Amino acid sequence: MHTVSTLERARCGLRAHPLAADAALAAGVLACMAAGSFAAPQGHHGLTWSIRTPAVLSLVLMLAGAAALVFRRRAPRTVLAVTGTVSLVECVTGDPRAPVAMSAVIALFTVAATTDRSTTWRLGLLTMTVLTAAAMLAGPLPWYAQENLGVLAWTGIGATAGDAVRSRRAVVQAIRDRAERAERTREEEARRRVAEERLRIARDLHDVVAHHIALVNVQAGVAAHVMDKRPDQAKEALAHVREASRSALGELRATVGLLRQSGDPEAPTEPAPGLSRLEELADTFRSAGLPVSVARADQGTELPAAVDLAAYRIVQEALTNVRKHAGPEAGAEVSVVRVGPNVEVTVLDDGPGEPGGPEAGRASEDGGGHGLLGMRERVTALGGTLTTGPRYGGGFRVHAILPVKTTTAQGEPV
Repeated sequence: MHTVSTLERARCGLRAHPLAADAALAAGVLACMAAGSFAAPQGHHGLTWSIRTPAVLSLVLMLAGAAALVFRRRAPRTVLAVTGTVSLVECVTGDPRAPVAMSAVIALFTVAATTDRSTTWRLGLLTMTVLTAAAMLAGPLPWYAQENLGVLAWTGIGATAGDAVRSRRAVVQAIRDRAERAERTREEEARRRVAEERLRIARDLHDVVAHHIALVNVQAGVAAHVMDKRPDQAKEALAHVREASRSALGELRATVGLLRQSGDPEAPTEPAPGLSRLEELADTFRSAGLPVSVARADQGTELPAAVDLAAYRIVQEALTNVRKHAGPEAGAEVSVVRVGPNVEVTVLDDGPGEPGGPEAGRASEDGGGHGLLGMRERVTALGGTLTTGPRYGGGFRVHAILPVKTTTAQGEPV
């Protein structure tokens, strides 16, 4: 284990200092070339070795080739040209020949590992052809000598090995790039989901608070107005205030509870409100003094939970706007109709529609509130459409078309 750690530290140190690593490689190549130039095989099968003395020119060429390898990463093609030249000179003049071509093999490996395949083919074939042809045609040995074929084989191995290393690096880098892109995609998807969840909770909080606070405000005003003259009616109004506040707290607790962890035992289990509670919703507004009539032609239609909740919230927000903006004499009509693959929710009121009046402010989606904007976001998220605007002759109209069957993010119906 200690030896492995030492080797890993040494490898990291060489990666941090590439020039030092190349100098160490050049020294190793020089040692191998020197060993090959001083030792010569003997016998028919080369099983015994003897000591020989290389020529001075061969020693100089080995030193030049090894020195050029120090800069193989900074200028790989230049180093290949230098090592190829000294190898060419040795192939023509060396007798006995020293393994100077080893430096050209290392340089060719570097070029193949750091460039593209077409460049490797061009430079590799050129190096193999020139060195092999020079050794066969101009060298002191016969053209069929084993050393001449060795030059061809080793230069080919250097080019092939370098190309394989380059291909492996490209594959590893492509895998890393895909992993990084996948990680970025996951992070972006997580941020998008968080933003959508925050927006959804914000819409729910707005709908709950706006609805119940509007009712509390109306009933509190009634109680204050009749406190002295009609205390019984004031008590009734205060009872409505208490009921509205209790409902607001319950819905706020359920909405905020969505932020709890899924394993939290205190997470709410009450289902989200839907059109099944439409009459109950209308009664809360009737008790606040807003006449509300409800007409439904969607019997037997089972809506997905998201559509059911959106329809309920749209009616809730629209009636809240009627109570806040349409005036004390206004009335509202709510209709829920199944039309083909959609369910249509409509809320009408007959409040005053004078230019510049409350209805004009209600028609603007950024005129001081987020009610209409929240409704539009809900409907758009489900693939439906929302139409809002003043009615001819006075009043306001909210019309939502919601698909009965929605789709998930993967396109599967739910």
